Amino acid sequence: MTDDLLITTCRILAEPDADLVDGPGFLLVRDGRIHALGPMADCPTGWTGTVVDGQGQLALPGLVNGHCHLPMTLFRGLADDLALADWLTNHIFPAEARHIDPETVYWGSRLAAAELLLAGVTCVADGYFLEDEAARACLDAGLRCVAAQGIIDFPAPGVPDPGRNIEAAAGFLDRWQDRNPLITPALFVHSPYTVANDTLREAKALARRRGVRLFVHAAETRDEINHIAAPLAHTPIGHLDALGVLDADTTCVHCVWADETDLDTLARRGAAVVSCPQSNAKLASGVAPLAAMLARGLRVGLGTDGAASNNSLDLFREMDLAARLQPMRGCDPKPVPARRMLDLATRGGAEAIGLDAGHGRLTKGAPADLILVDLEQPRLQPFHSPGQLVHAGSGADVRTVIVGGRLVVHERQLRTMDLDETLERVRSLAGRVGS
Repeated sequence: MTDDLLITTCRILAEPDADLVDGPGFLLVRDGRIHALGPMADCPTGWTGTVVDGQGQLALPGLVNGHCHLPMTLFRGLADDLALADWLTNHIFPAEARHIDPETVYWGSRLAAAELLLAGVTCVADGYFLEDEAARACLDAGLRCVAAQGIIDFPAPGVPDPGRNIEAAAGFLDRWQDRNPLITPALFVHSPYTVANDTLREAKALARRRGVRLFVHAAETRDEINHIAAPLAHTPIGHLDALGVLDADTTCVHCVWADETDLDTLARRGAAVVSCPQSNAKLASGVAPLAAMLARGLRVGLGTDGAASNNSLDLFREMDLAARLQPMRGCDPKPVPARRMLDLATRGGAEAIGLDAGHGRLTKGAPADLILVDLEQPRLQPFHSPGQLVHAGSGADVRTVIVGGRLVVHERQLRTMDLDETLERVRSLAGRVGS
C-alpha cells in the first residue's frame, strides 16, 4: 500500500555529496517513488492527494541500519557491562535457548521496528533465528528489511538439529523471495568461530545459487582467530577469503580488527562492511578503521547491532560516536567528516547491504524512503550544515517517515501499529526473561 503525497515548504538534502537545496522546496511521491522535487516555485498546483507541511523541517533519505538483531530488544539491559565473550557465551546464548520462540521473535521485532521507524530508519538489515517472524513483524510495521536467516552449528531456535541449518535457510528463502518488495531475504552466518568451514562454504554456495546476500560477523575481537576451530589463515578475514566466501554479495559486520592486509583483501574481493560503533565500544571490542576502509573504496554502512549490546537502536548515535572515535585512531582530526558519516547512514548503508541503486537518495525515480527532521529543535539551532545532524541530531527529532511511498510516521505518531499493545506484549514476555 502506497500513498500519493505532496511534501511542501521543506528544506531538501537531495544528494549525498551535495549541500542543502537553497530555499523551501517540495517533493511529490507517487506509486512508491519520488515523482518530482524542486523549489516551491515549481510545486504542482491543484493537488488533491495528501499534503504534508514540511515547514521548518529537512527532508533527507531515510536512514539505513546495516546490522541489527531485532528480537533482542527482549534482552535490552539483561547483561550490561561485560566483554563480548562473557556476554555472549554466559548470558545471551543461554537466554536465547530458554526464551526465543516464534512469539518472542515476532513481538521483540515489532518493538524494534517501532523504535527504528520513530528514529528515522526506513530500512534495516536483520540477522536472527526464526527469521520468518522478524520479517513478518517488519512487514506489519511497514519497515523495509533485508531479513537474513541465522546459521550456526549449534542447536538454535527453530533449528534444533544444526545438521539441518542450511536446509532451514533454504526454506526461508523459498518462503520470502519475491513475496513482497519490502522484504529482501538473505543469509546470516553468525561467525567463523560458531560454524565449521564446510558450513560457511555451503552457506555461501546457497547464497550464490539463490542470488542473495550473505552476512557474517568477522574480526570483531582481537583474539577471534583463536576461537576458529580450523583456521585457514592468520586472521578471520583471511580465513573467510581462503574459504571463498568473500565477494561483492558478502557483507562483513564489525571488522574492528581488520588489518591492512585484510582491508586490501576486502577491497579486492568487493566485499562490503557494516560498522557498529556503539556495540563495539560497549562490549570493549575496539574501534573499526573506517577511514582506512573508505580510503580503499569499500562500501561501508553503519549499524546499531542488537538492543542487547547497544542498548539503543538510534542510528544518529552511531553516526556521532563513529565520527568522534575515528580521530582516536590517528593524528588527523577529521579522518571521516560528519557529512561523510551521514552518507554512511543513508546511501552507503544501502549499498553495503545490497539494496538496488537509488536507495539512500532523494532523486527523481528513487524509492520514496525518506524522513523529515525538525530543524527547529534547540539542539539543531543554528543549522549551518547537514553535519549538524551527526553531531547534535537525535532520532527524537524525526517527525515524518515515509517507506516505499507509505506514510508510516507522521507528527511522531506511528500509523501502522498499536504501539501500546506492542509495549504491553513485550513487557509481558520480558517478565519471563527476568524471572
